[in-house]
Amino acid sequence: MYLLGYDVGSSSVKASLVDAQSGTCLATAYYPKTEAPIKATRPGWAEQAPDAWWKSLKAATSDVLTRSHVAKADIKAIGISYQMHGLVCLDKRLQPLRDAIIWCDSRAVPYGHQAFNDLGSQRCLSHLLNSPGNFTASKLAWVREHEPETFAKIHKVMLPGDYIALRLSGTAATTVSGLSEGMMWDFTENCPAQFLLDYYGIPSSMVAELVPTFGFQGEVSVEAAEELGLQAGTPITYRAGDQPNNALSLDVFEPGEAATTAGTSGVVYGVMGRVAYDPQSRVNTFAHVNHSAAEPRLGVLLCINGTGILNSWVRRNIAPAGIGYAAMNDLAAQAPIGAAGLAILPFGNGAERVLCNRETGASIHGVNFNIHTQAHLLRAAQEGIVFSFAYGMEVMKEMGLTLNTIRAGQANMFLSPIFRDTLAGVTGATIELCDTDGSIGAARGAGIGAGIYKDHHEAFSSLKKLQVIHPDTRNQEAYREAYERWRNILMQGL
Repeated sequence: MYLLGYDVGSSSVKASLVDAQSGTCLATAYYPKTEAPIKATRPGWAEQAPDAWWKSLKAATSDVLTRSHVAKADIKAIGISYQMHGLVCLDKRLQPLRDAIIWCDSRAVPYGHQAFNDLGSQRCLSHLLNSPGNFTASKLAWVREHEPETFAKIHKVMLPGDYIALRLSGTAATTVSGLSEGMMWDFTENCPAQFLLDYYGIPSSMVAELVPTFGFQGEVSVEAAEELGLQAGTPITYRAGDQPNNALSLDVFEPGEAATTAGTSGVVYGVMGRVAYDPQSRVNTFAHVNHSAAEPRLGVLLCINGTGILNSWVRRNIAPAGIGYAAMNDLAAQAPIGAAGLAILPFGNGAERVLCNRETGASIHGVNFNIHTQAHLLRAAQEGIVFSFAYGMEVMKEMGLTLNTIRAGQANMFLSPIFRDTLAGVTGATIELCDTDGSIGAARGAGIGAGIYKDHHEAFSSLKKLQVIHPDTRNQEAYREAYERWRNILMQGL
């Protein structure tokens, strides 16, 4: 008995086939092999053709089935993870009317700001838990104003994962979690956000039928089965955006748990057990995969742009020529905690929402020519990244979310002992590094939705923890002093 998971990203589409009983991944594949193109006909625009996602999914599916030698009838459920906040516009034949406007397209920013001002911050935050911002509803408002002929033909609007589920099943549907990420879910009224749809002039009929995040969402059609080599009738039983799904992949379901990534940019996604929001909208809040009105589970998302990109900049421009990351970590470890007073603000990759979108840039503070060396600069860079995470987690704490456990994949910045030890030391959280990814998580999610697993505890009982990092209580004061010094520098510039 096997489970098939898809992860539909903006760079590639990945498929993984998982043995439901052992949790072992039998085969995985992604397409295209080079990063998928993003159309940017104007500055700040980013579009992709939905059909390109489908073509990549077909190729990845074929590869996985060929290499696993699994009979298609033995695949019992399908799960989907997808790039968040995108907009797919479909006509009455459920065909795309234009390329999808994807997550990193910024053209709708003015629409979200205007809605926030006109409708009022209190109303937006209390109902949507966020500013309408640059999310899916605002992107659709842009289409309404600038492409009225296209808007008039729209029958349904979908997120990227909804579109893939449609191509698999022929059924147009979405989820509460999906609507919340598009700013189309009202947490106060527990229904689609009619007040925002009305403000933007969006007919409620454009919103697809709701299906549960876990549970029957449709089944593979005869047409899709022939295209993909799957069994017609195979149920689709799970879908979620990439960040909620990343949390699911790491078995992050309950309040006080968090999933973290630290690649080019960094994300902390913590789970909260009550409906709340940040009055300054410094973090994003969405319905988590296991959210319900009766038992709220919200994903509070912090994004830090200057994460791995700062570390790579330091390697190219400050570290000894030709040095690798592992050797760079060893060199950085020669400097003490706090880098002897040297501090780096890592915000050199654009404005940070957590800083209320202020353009602070990156900067180095406290350089002493008689003391500081390359080692101090390398350590200060990693500490600065961690401290930006900790600063954002303070915002979460103000909302009532205290993070006790942080889970991440053993990759990118989490390969650095300095990074993970500093994060544990400053936050007081235990860090667990696990062996998983988004497509494997989507497969496990499908198992939950299909009832193959009785709950997430059973689904993730085989999740392999590669390393556990506990806070170093002996150096707790040194970590806190270094963080407070860094924080004071940051606040002086805000």
